[in-house]
Amino acid sequence: MKGLYTALLATAATGVLAAPSPVENGPITARAAAAACATPVTLSGNPFTRKIYANKEYKKEVDAAVAAISDSSLSAAAAKVGDVGTFLWIDTRARISVIEDNLKDVPCDQLAAFVIYDLPGRDCAAKASNGELAAGDLTTYKTEYIDPIVKIFKKYPNTAIALVIEPDSLPNLVTNKDLQTCKDSATGYREGVAYALKSLNLPNIIMYIDAGHGGWLGWNDNLKPGAQELADVYKKAGSPKQVRGVSTNVAGWNAWDLSPGEFSKATDAQWNKCQNEKIYVETFGPLLKAAGMPGQAIVDTGRNAVQGLRKEWGDWCNVNGAGFGVRPTSTTGSSYADAFVWVKPGGESDGTSDTGATRYDSYCGKDDAFKPAPEAGTWNQEYFEMLVKNAKPAF
Repeated sequence: MKGLYTALLATAATGVLAAPSPVENGPITARAAAAACATPVTLSGNPFTRKIYANKEYKKEVDAAVAAISDSSLSAAAAKVGDVGTFLWIDTRARISVIEDNLKDVPCDQLAAFVIYDLPGRDCAAKASNGELAAGDLTTYKTEYIDPIVKIFKKYPNTAIALVIEPDSLPNLVTNKDLQTCKDSATGYREGVAYALKSLNLPNIIMYIDAGHGGWLGWNDNLKPGAQELADVYKKAGSPKQVRGVSTNVAGWNAWDLSPGEFSKATDAQWNKCQNEKIYVETFGPLLKAAGMPGQAIVDTGRNAVQGLRKEWGDWCNVNGAGFGVRPTSTTGSSYADAFVWVKPGGESDGTSDTGATRYDSYCGKDDAFKPAPEAGTWNQEYFEMLVKNAKPAF
């Protein structure tokens, strides 16, 4: 009131009163948005009612890819991919350097999304995504990877963040426990994931522990042991409040609700009742709850638009003929599925098809794998264009 009274006095001599500011319209006014940015976020419930932030790193890759496309209609469609909110993978210690630049500009009503992915002895049952840390090097994982990430996140308490925690790690300890590489990595996986969950348990962060997919832990004999493995690590971390459940189909190809399932006529189909991801999350979720852990799920639909491409359910590398799937949304039709999300950045390779490469994995040389393909995480222009052409819904 004092400020308004002063303004009236200042204009009295001329008899002119400044016009009032225009009324702010729209669902979120500039003032309301600013107020939201100034308030610490506490996430509870389904965080994907917020739109996922389209991170700068993936947009740079897409923009470069678009510039290399001569077909104008394909180029126009491809350009729209960069606007899709996609998870950003922090898969090395050096990659931590991009986190802050992808946090500082996140709109107040959106959700920053990251993948935590650098366990010691990573990818113990395959070769394509072997990490930088040797099995057992838990100290480096904690002090040079998780701790610096936590330090950055703590600087942004007003920004909502969703995390996928260590894809493929704990599922490997269920189904590949007899492999020596996985035996060597087991302690580091369990203690590393528990440390990550405990350290990242901040009010503005929601976490999902990776649970493979229906063709992995969805086998009848794997369901209960899988749920118990994840729940044990969750409880080892102190049952962190900000863990909401699991991520499934990360970098995967499984359909959400295809019925009958893609491999329902396989000779071993009788041993897997989870013939699509909907059945999987609605079967696995209650088992997680029974084991003492939250059972919600997010499902990666980034590349699962086209079915019937794989010869076997376990074929995971650069599946030929794939297309971008359903865009991220919290409308899933299942009370157990919080959202469909794009975790894997479409266009980044799953692994190299170069048989002479150190990280060559035979799955990347299979008949149903796209070739040629570069090292995991490296951009593959031809594959990206294929994903755009085969997208459902189309761009």
